[in-house]
Amino acid sequence: MKKIKIKHEKLLLAVLIILLILSILGYAYIFYTSYARDEFFQTSLKIANQNQNSVFRISRILLYSSGNAIDNSYNKSLQNLSICQYTDIALTIDNTSYISDLTTTNTVKELYIDNIEITTNAQKGSPYLNYKDLNSFATFKLLDVPENGRIDFNIIHTNEQNESADYSTPTFYADCSNPISLGYINRDIVENFSVDDQVNSLSFNGKLLGQAGVNLDEISYVLNFDIHIKNYDDDNFTYHATINVNLNDSDGTLNSGYLYESRNTTTGNEYDFFKEIN
Repeated sequence: MKKIKIKHEKLLLAVLIILLILSILGYAYIFYTSYARDEFFQTSLKIANQNQNSVFRISRILLYSSGNAIDNSYNKSLQNLSICQYTDIALTIDNTSYISDLTTTNTVKELYIDNIEITTNAQKGSPYLNYKDLNSFATFKLLDVPENGRIDFNIIHTNEQNESADYSTPTFYADCSNPISLGYINRDIVENFSVDDQVNSLSFNGKLLGQAGVNLDEISYVLNFDIHIKNYDDDNFTYHATINVNLNDSDGTLNSGYLYESRNTTTGNEYDFFKEIN
């Protein structure tokens, strides 16, 4: 029997090596795709199981919107006013709908707010959000811009801490018995506004915006931020808040002085805190 001679043995060997490499890569890709798909499924299943019952959820949102002004004139003569719009926000957290008793799971160890974003319908003024003492709710009070765009809360654990707490700084009870109170301010919407000598009275509330010629649709806004909670099991929870504030609502406007709104959060799971995977 004659032996078959193969010409270009080196070329054939190279082709075989290339085919082998392609086969290995193809198998690795199929294996990786299958593994990644399974890993994604298992992670999604774990997330779903962990969030089947919400430990923390927003149970109530209160909004109070009005207007005011900063008098920069000499002797407070109302001849150099900076017109402002403000909204006080109270967010109540329910930590007993899933666990009725207070445990390490539904007790707050840490709380902070970040990723604050404010979108107004027009570039009017200088808007920002910060903590506001609940004792000053529904009254105008200038607030500082939060440092590094983050609001860190002091957590009150005991009655002794409550008695010595400084509520002018961000404060929250470990048992969620007080709401998160925030203040939104849009400063300098109109600058150097002066009061006409013929004006007999000036209302330092939402009516002032109308007197200054402010278009309420332009300063209506959408507020986004994240609330982060860590419990005593060192589990982390996050709630992404989206609050749309229409200052020219059909049920009333700031031209009447103020807007007060209580929002329904009883339906749906969009108000639940999302438990992160450890």
